[in-house]
Amino acid sequence: MKKVSNIYAISAFAAIGGGLFGFDISSMAGVLGTGAYKRYFDNPLDERQGGITASMPAGSLLGALMSSYISDRWGRKIAIQIGAIIWIIGSIIQCASQNVGMLIVGRIIAGICVGITSSTVPVYQAELAPKELRGRMVSFQQWAITWGILIQYFIQYGASFVDGGSENPNQGTAAFRIPWGVQMVPAFILFIGLFFFPYSPRWLASKDRWDEALVVLADVHGGGNVNDPKVLAEYKEIEDAIRFEREEAISSFAELTKPRTVKRVILGMSLQMWSQLCGMNIMMYYIVYVMQGAGIDDPLLTAAIQYVINVVMTVPAIIFIDKLGRRPALLAGSFLMMTWLLITGAVQGAYGEPETDPTQPITWKMVDKKSQAKAVTACSYLFVATFATTWGPVSWTMPSEVFPHKVRAKAVALSTASNWAWNCALAFAVPPLLRAINWKMYMIFAAFNGVAFIHMFLTAPETKGKTLEEMDIVFDSGIPAWRAVPKGSRLDELQKDIEQGKIKVTVGAVPVHAEDSKAE
Repeated sequence: MKKVSNIYAISAFAAIGGGLFGFDISSMAGVLGTGAYKRYFDNPLDERQGGITASMPAGSLLGALMSSYISDRWGRKIAIQIGAIIWIIGSIIQCASQNVGMLIVGRIIAGICVGITSSTVPVYQAELAPKELRGRMVSFQQWAITWGILIQYFIQYGASFVDGGSENPNQGTAAFRIPWGVQMVPAFILFIGLFFFPYSPRWLASKDRWDEALVVLADVHGGGNVNDPKVLAEYKEIEDAIRFEREEAISSFAELTKPRTVKRVILGMSLQMWSQLCGMNIMMYYIVYVMQGAGIDDPLLTAAIQYVINVVMTVPAIIFIDKLGRRPALLAGSFLMMTWLLITGAVQGAYGEPETDPTQPITWKMVDKKSQAKAVTACSYLFVATFATTWGPVSWTMPSEVFPHKVRAKAVALSTASNWAWNCALAFAVPPLLRAINWKMYMIFAAFNGVAFIHMFLTAPETKGKTLEEMDIVFDSGIPAWRAVPKGSRLDELQKDIEQGKIKVTVGAVPVHAEDSKAE
């Protein structure tokens, strides 16, 4: 069977797994304001609604921890397909939910899929992408997340008009069952489509399937020419890295605790932690509540604009992440998000007043403050635009590229587990926080961004332009994170040596000569 070999097509299609993550994020946002959901599930508030929302990231935490075993044993591609099947099962249960308990079970099962795919897709993309495009390819994961959020939200927004809209006291359950059922479609597409895509060459090599690994590298990076010097150079680098790991008898679990690796594990987990504590969790899961607190007349429509911004503003990150780098994006993103949250909290604190209706999910709102409401809305949009161009793509790119091959799947799984642990905690905590401390919550998340800025300045080095096998140079050279690592790549020098015949590459027992490629 002929496999897809275009790296853009491979990364974009695999990123549908990220799209499922996006469906998860907005799977509650659109139904929170519908009368059908409130009546059918007995108007869940505070901890009850937090528990419903948090059940999916709780399942995702479990899925992330499972992902490394599945990914290392059966391959990155198969792991994503397994996740797609699990998502379909969870979606069926959600769609058929008869009570809160059944809804939570369905969301936990679907969450297991999201944990698996959100851990595995970036690794699959990073292991197939050339170093010059790796950031862009992994950023497709974040872009797919934004598309998933947008598509699911508009499906829910459209379904909210079923039976005359949420104001109808007899609105049927189709208002929330339709969007929860439709979300199965991308999982079907992902499962079937991946049969036509290649395995990761680095995973194939780790299983001693060297001939297959070379063919995949040639198809993706050399137009099908196994004698291409660039292909041979990358093959040789992978071979050297795997041989070193085997000669050193590196144990994947023991390696995670060694100084050369543990600081990378901490960095990966921190990146995912700060991507949640920056406040984006509020703006995605509970944006309807934010807009209600600002006194917006149509919070669902205003929130929809925010999701469009999230999609559009991820595009500049995809284009420029490999040119401008990861580190500047992290630092600028933290500072700007801190600024927007401080302004939001200050405006709401200064111009808001207590909400007297105990049935409302918020306890603080601005009444007849149109100018101030526009300021809060603008800061919300600027916050999302900032995240989309900085932390959104970088928080997935860096964890997928900084680890040695032997521990990559496990270390990325731990990093992603950190994401889901904090995601779960915040999904559960934000509704009661909004009711307990209202506008002060924005100040807390602004402070988190300030701490993230300092932390990343001290610990996050620049990784653009280096191969996955060269990350040891970046992290073990002793150069502080705030100083630039030496430019250039060992892969380029190796490619020149192969072209000049100084190095010959052997695949199995057959030597491969770069000169052969010149005659083709």
